[in-house]
Amino acid sequence: MSARNLAIALAFLALVTLPFWMPGIYYINVGSQILFYAIFALGLNVLVGYAGLVSLGHAGLFGVAAYATGYMLQLGYGHTEAILVALVIGVASMALYAVLSLRSTGIGFIMITLALGEILWGLAYRWISLTGGDNGINVPTRPAPFGYSLTVPTTFYYVTLIIFVASVVLSAVFVNSPFGASLMGTRDQPRRMNALGYHVWMIRFYACLFSGLLTALSGILFVYYTQFISPQTLSLTSSAEVLLMVISGGPGTLLGPIVGAGLVVVVKNVVSGFIERWNFLLGAIFVAIVILMPEGLVPGTARLWRLAFRKRAKPVKTETPS
Repeated sequence: MSARNLAIALAFLALVTLPFWMPGIYYINVGSQILFYAIFALGLNVLVGYAGLVSLGHAGLFGVAAYATGYMLQLGYGHTEAILVALVIGVASMALYAVLSLRSTGIGFIMITLALGEILWGLAYRWISLTGGDNGINVPTRPAPFGYSLTVPTTFYYVTLIIFVASVVLSAVFVNSPFGASLMGTRDQPRRMNALGYHVWMIRFYACLFSGLLTALSGILFVYYTQFISPQTLSLTSSAEVLLMVISGGPGTLLGPIVGAGLVVVVKNVVSGFIERWNFLLGAIFVAIVILMPEGLVPGTARLWRLAFRKRAKPVKTETPS
């Protein structure tokens, strides 16, 4: 077994057994947060890492799915209907988002996504009759799939883990498929791909829809976890945080966004309990990553590992006596 496969197997074993060796419910809840934020980061990574499109408005789409779930439950619908409607609204919002933002690339794409995210945040803040404004929307209950109530932290963690694993598998199939190869082609050589007969805009549009699906899934898990949604969830800060998860872990990789999500969530929820100025620490970590490992933690660690292995495996030259 290669070192990569061994590391993946050990990480999966640790996730499956986490409630048995992790002390206290609080840390199990932190594990749930890492998992659904990792799904969010995987969704954004489809655009940032594989399509070369940096979005600063993804928190708006995340919040739309969360608000849709809460609003449907507030109207008296069941959890199944609320989840299905939230998924449809999340993907549909992503479709509209893509139609408007894919009119440009580079800085133009970033600015359009930033503007769209701020529009959604403003609607959530001002459309009080729908969103509740600053008071937000409360979600009083959680679903109980197959009779297992998600009010129990361990059950919620395992359901989130199942959805997380499914999201990783879907992402792996997506990026390793011929379509994933064509998406990376539009990132590296869009003009050449267009000359070869590929519809560059449509490829990016489909990538946005897949990104929107993962983002909607994470938004639904978030609102069931917190049982509350407010305009703060749609803010620019939230979009920047998930973008930092992708960049710090390593865009264009499947493991990178997961590691980045773990880093940000642990610093925000665990380290902040011991260090008052945790924001400064998080910023310092990101600066160090950019300077020492500009490709991200996962690719950078792999590069250092290969370098160390080569030096270790390099035979020592001995002089033969004349």
